[in-house]
Amino acid sequence: MTPAKLWLRIFLSGFVVIVALLLVTLNTPAFYGDMTRIGLLSETAFGWKIEPPVVDPKYLAASPVSEADILVIGDSFSMSNRWQSELTRAGYKVATMFWGQTNERLCDDFDTWLAQGGFKGKLVIVESVERLLNDRLVSTQTCKTTARPLTAGLKPFFEPLHEVPKPGLNWDGKLTSGLFIFNNTRNAARSDGPLLVNKRILVRPVPDGCSLFSHQLCDKVPFWPADDENGELTVENAAQMKAFAAAHPQHPILWMVIPNKTTVYVKPEHSKDFVTAVLRDRLGPDLFSWGLAQKTRVRDFFFPNDTHISMQGQLVLGQRMLEAVRQLLPPPPKPS
Repeated sequence: MTPAKLWLRIFLSGFVVIVALLLVTLNTPAFYGDMTRIGLLSETAFGWKIEPPVVDPKYLAASPVSEADILVIGDSFSMSNRWQSELTRAGYKVATMFWGQTNERLCDDFDTWLAQGGFKGKLVIVESVERLLNDRLVSTQTCKTTARPLTAGLKPFFEPLHEVPKPGLNWDGKLTSGLFIFNNTRNAARSDGPLLVNKRILVRPVPDGCSLFSHQLCDKVPFWPADDENGELTVENAAQMKAFAAAHPQHPILWMVIPNKTTVYVKPEHSKDFVTAVLRDRLGPDLFSWGLAQKTRVRDFFFPNDTHISMQGQLVLGQRMLEAVRQLLPPPPKPS
């Protein structure tokens, strides 16, 4: 074989491989979940299929801090304003800001910081997902002064998808991503136990998964390993929450601790002693037992392909928080 023919054969072989990889990637749906994106898993296998509920935009709009009855300090579970929409629908004026704006901690100047930010309302809701709360409380113990002023937007921080994404060619995927997604998804489907994919996402079997989730490979669900790695919340954490609220009595504080996805679907006893202490000291609603009940009532209570509560789950979460708020605040006046 002449050198020219050898090089031509090598070129054609490489071309065929590239075309094959391109075709696989083009026909692999684009990601619409964080866990599928991070774990390089198929949206065909793990993407949710239930159309999200429609919420009137007027209930998603926030109030200026100076006019708000309720200030929410939350994390990514509060960024779509979906659960807050149930409070707004009931007539409460709600403003939302985020832990990242406070460097993931609350500080000794909390009351002064609220006043300087213009908040004259009646209640502060502090929302945190279970796996991040301990670190936030530990940082709070040593924080004297809040670094940034209180600010809150008037619109949701991000807009979730309003419908199940329609199939289409994926022009934005990397050339080799389709192959990795195919292999990871196949390995997850074949695994009898938990499997760490792409070194970052844990796919676990879930009992009765197909009654709980809408995705195609519904007996397996992706989870965030930090749910396990960060450990349980403790009675000491509840004591820290109680002490912070007692030290800042100017505004009542309602703690809103959202259980991890792993806690809800795999480890129902996780942080049990913490939950008992929270209820004993009336720090906030028990969203752990409530979440365990909701997972069988709301299909895709958590997104299968994400670490967050779904949009339909967010609305029932908002209804539960409305019950908790009504125990502390009188009903807002009806519009004249």
